[in-house]
Amino acid sequence: MKICIVGLGAIGGQFAAWLHGLPAGRVELSALARGATLEAVRTQGLIAETADGERRVPLRVAASAAELGPQDLVVLAVKGPALAAVAPAVAELAGAQGQVLTAMNGVPWWFFAGLGGPCDGWIVQSVDPGGAVGALLPAARVIGGVVHLSSSTPAPGRVRHVNGNGLIIGHPAGARDERLDAVATLLADAGFAVTVSERIQRDVWFKLWGNMTINPVSALTGATADRILDDPLVRGFCSAVMLEAQAIGAAFGIPIDQQPEQRHAVTRKLGAFRSSMLQDLEAGRPMEVDALVGAVREIGQRLGLATPNIDALLGLVRLLAQQRGLWSPPAEPAR
Repeated sequence: MKICIVGLGAIGGQFAAWLHGLPAGRVELSALARGATLEAVRTQGLIAETADGERRVPLRVAASAAELGPQDLVVLAVKGPALAAVAPAVAELAGAQGQVLTAMNGVPWWFFAGLGGPCDGWIVQSVDPGGAVGALLPAARVIGGVVHLSSSTPAPGRVRHVNGNGLIIGHPAGARDERLDAVATLLADAGFAVTVSERIQRDVWFKLWGNMTINPVSALTGATADRILDDPLVRGFCSAVMLEAQAIGAAFGIPIDQQPEQRHAVTRKLGAFRSSMLQDLEAGRPMEVDALVGAVREIGQRLGLATPNIDALLGLVRLLAQQRGLWSPPAEPAR
C-alpha cells in the first residue's frame, strides 16, 4: 500500500514512525513536508523517540505532491488552519482512487455528510468556507479518524511518543467495506489499537466535547489541565460550555450519555498536561480556534440554540489568538 503522510508533526510523525516498523513490502511510505521539517527529514530521516531510546526512520519526503505521485492512502495530520492550503495537494496525492484518512482535531469538513437528521449535508463554514475543501476531498473518499494518543515534536523532524495508541476510524456515511478493513488491519499491525466505528461522527463529537474547553482555557490561562479542573470556578465554566455543546449534539442526532463531571474525572487522571492549543500559542503557531470552538457555535446558531458560554469562550480565545497574530477569519474562496 502506498501511503503518504501530510503533516509531519506530533501525530503525523507518529503515524510515519509506526508504519515504518511494518515488515518490508507492506507499505511504500512517503511524506509531504515543508520548511525546517522538510530539510531535517531529508538530511537525517525522521527521528522517533520513545522511553527506550530513539531510532532513525528513513522516509521519502517532498515539498510537492507531483514529486510523490498518486497514493493509495493519504494520512492528513495537519492542524485546522492549514487545511485549506494543503487540500489541493492532498487531492492530487489521492488521485482518482486513493482514500484520505483524517487525523485532525475538532469538527471536520465532512462532519454532516451522510449523518442524516436535521443537519444532513450541512457545510460548516467555520472549517470549510464555501465548501472548497469538500469539493476537492469529497466525503465518499474520506476515512474519518479520532486519535487517542499523545506525542510531541521537540524539534523539526523529531517525534516523541508520550503515551497511548488508540485510533478510531470509519466512513462518514457509516458503511464498512474491504478497503476500510484493509486500512484497519494495516494500522493495527503497525501498533495502533484500532476500533472501526459504525458512526465516526459520534466519536469525533465525544472527543471534541472534552477538548473544546481544556484547549482554549489552557491557552487563555497558561495553566495545565490539572490546575484548570482543580479550580471549582473554572471547572464550573467548562461544565457550562459542555452542557451547551451537549444540547447541540442532541439536536442534530448525537446525544452524549454522560455528565461533564464524569468527563472531568477522566481528564483529571491524565495529570498536568499542556494542551495542544497552549503549545501552539507558546510556539507562535496558528491556533485551532475555528475547528474546536467556532464550529460548535456556528452549529448551535444554525439550530437556533442559545450558547452564551460557548460565545464567551470563543470571543476570548479568538481575541487572544488575533492579538498574537495566530488567527484570522476564515476567508471565502475566490470566485
